Amino acid sequence: MKISSSENKTLPVLIFWIFAGWVGFAVLPWYGVEDGFFAFDWVFDGYPMDRDYAPAAFLLAQGKNLWLAPLVLGLLAPLVALQMKKTDPRYGAVLLAVGAVGLAWMVAQGMAIGIRGWTADWLGMVFGPIETRQYGMGYGALLTASAFLFLFTQGLAARGAINGDVFVVSAITGVIAIVTIFVFFPIAKLMAAAFIGDDGSISVLSFIAKFGDKRIWGLGCLSGGRCGAAWNSFFLAIIVATITTTMGLVFALVVTRSGFKYKRLLRALTVLPIITPPFVIGLAIILLFGLSGSITGFFADIFGVQPTRWVYGLPGIIIAQSLAYTPIAFLVLIGVVEGVSPSMEEAAQTLRASRWEVFKTVSLPLMRPGLANAFLLGFIESMADFGNPLVLGGNYDVLSTEIFFAIVGAQYDQGRAAVLAIVLLSFTLGAFYAQRFWLGRKSYTTVSGKGDAGVHPAMPRGLAITTLTIASIWGMFTVVIYGMIFYGSVVEVWGMNNTLTFKHYITAFSFRIEDSGIRWTGSAWDSFWTTLKIATVAAPLTAGIGLITAYLLTRQNFAGRNAFEFGTMLSFAIPGTVIGVSYILAFNVPPVEITGTGVILVVCFIFRNMPVGVRAGIASMSQLDKSLDESSLTLGANSWQTFRSVMLPLLRPAIMAALVYSFVRAMTAISAVIFLVSAEYNMATSYIIGRVENNDYGLAIAYSTTLIFVMLSAVLLMQLVVGKTRIGRRGAGREKE
Repeated sequence: MKISSSENKTLPVLIFWIFAGWVGFAVLPWYGVEDGFFAFDWVFDGYPMDRDYAPAAFLLAQGKNLWLAPLVLGLLAPLVALQMKKTDPRYGAVLLAVGAVGLAWMVAQGMAIGIRGWTADWLGMVFGPIETRQYGMGYGALLTASAFLFLFTQGLAARGAINGDVFVVSAITGVIAIVTIFVFFPIAKLMAAAFIGDDGSISVLSFIAKFGDKRIWGLGCLSGGRCGAAWNSFFLAIIVATITTTMGLVFALVVTRSGFKYKRLLRALTVLPIITPPFVIGLAIILLFGLSGSITGFFADIFGVQPTRWVYGLPGIIIAQSLAYTPIAFLVLIGVVEGVSPSMEEAAQTLRASRWEVFKTVSLPLMRPGLANAFLLGFIESMADFGNPLVLGGNYDVLSTEIFFAIVGAQYDQGRAAVLAIVLLSFTLGAFYAQRFWLGRKSYTTVSGKGDAGVHPAMPRGLAITTLTIASIWGMFTVVIYGMIFYGSVVEVWGMNNTLTFKHYITAFSFRIEDSGIRWTGSAWDSFWTTLKIATVAAPLTAGIGLITAYLLTRQNFAGRNAFEFGTMLSFAIPGTVIGVSYILAFNVPPVEITGTGVILVVCFIFRNMPVGVRAGIASMSQLDKSLDESSLTLGANSWQTFRSVMLPLLRPAIMAALVYSFVRAMTAISAVIFLVSAEYNMATSYIIGRVENNDYGLAIAYSTTLIFVMLSAVLLMQLVVGKTRIGRRGAGREKE
């Protein structure tokens, strides 16, 4: 049988997924191995006959797990498609049916059979009792499910979905699948608790009562009392988002549009807060501005006033969050500011517009996508922040801490935590649509396929002086904050005994060289290596998924695109405490049983931080003319080649933002990690919190200081690897400054 050249391109992909499905079914362990996803001792420990490590085919051969037998037909059916031409309508229909039915059967049997047999009584009545424990799905089930999923996408493409583009169809379907599993499914499990009454039954009235609680919506602050946590969180998020967006733009302008000599130092200072565990910044702020703080005491002595606890509450949280989240806005905006075409600004100058008029009417409007995305990220970060309000909140209640205490506190009210999460989600969803309304349908394209030989004009004098002044003050304040952090790591007892010592570093990171090699004797090494490994694995996966998602959202039109975009932002809108608890509820039992492993930490970080890669990618891609894609496709490249060879080189700022943010947040995450760590996979932040709980502040701060230097080195290394986006003469021009 002769096969056309277009069919030849599709045939290897189809054969690959058929082969992968059989490998998963007949070669790899079907269920998860006890030692963890990345452990391979099973190869020498009873494989393949031991039930714990046996492939599905071996289980069936032994007369076990007969509910897996229909999968054999599902894996044989695609072989029929190999005998058909791609233009045959039955080709796509067969692949669609095989993929959909096979995947549906795996999901159905995975959800129907739990640890103790059937998960519903009626299933036992229909099919009879099952005494065998079902474990979570492992390598084999994962690979076979992936094969069915991508056989389904092959069928969709063959039926003409999205112009038959296999890469785009597969990317959309793959992202939807993983977001459904690791975002919607665990959140749905937790949200269901909002409708559970005190007696364990489903009750809408119970939900209404909890949702209308005065502790959530009260406006007592207008009459001298206290407002509810919802309004406190909303007002705080608006203030912080405004400050961080403004400061991010200031730093981006200073770095890209001024002749400031210390740009690299300023860039490093803006990144420092994001690579610091949040509670450490909070402790430094307390040391400076607390009741016995050095700055508070200094001004009290000069002016003869009584020190107060003013920093505890809204002012302190604003300071801490503004310091922590300005780098996020800066990382998003620097790529947008660099991406504004200099030729457009030069054209305005040619028409005799002043520098201020050029900036106000040309440059700033073209930065609107970046400003909107930076504001949205700042708003969501503030709403979901847990560490800073916990340390500095005082009597200022916010949703994130209320959720934490509802779950971890003595009340242990999952229903209240779920209701609070719904309230939080409604605020972030409102911010999402407000952003879309503000951007509207205008075009912000500035980089096209034409050559760009322009150089950015200098900022207006007044704006330059203002931005440099603000940046300098902020930089000095940041230096003071980190000076206090470092000082606290080398004193005996922070704030009480200021004798200099390195004992905290020695206790945490001591090592000994023996004949057998280096022995890591410090108490912090285990958590440090685990954290570094988890963050290194999660960062590139987060950036990759985020940028592919951004490409789909900006370059492809498909049904449900708005819902698709919302789904990618959902995990970012939910506090880490809720994410952690929802992951325990969802993944502590089959079919996906990964609690206590390193996989759950990697997955949590990917989908918690993926929205930053998405938003940074969307902001940068908004400035790339679609003619670049069209030219590549016209020259015979497919969508994957276009994305890899044309888009990615122009998205280096977005790649840098996604890599940096995902890596450092994996290194410094607190709220979700508390619930997901285990004895084998203990993270640095959980170790530090344990030291704080034991009043060992010196060791905690020494460990945090070490993390800061490690992450700063990693950020600089990623900058060297990723490089910079060069358009026209800007690259050479800036390096000479």
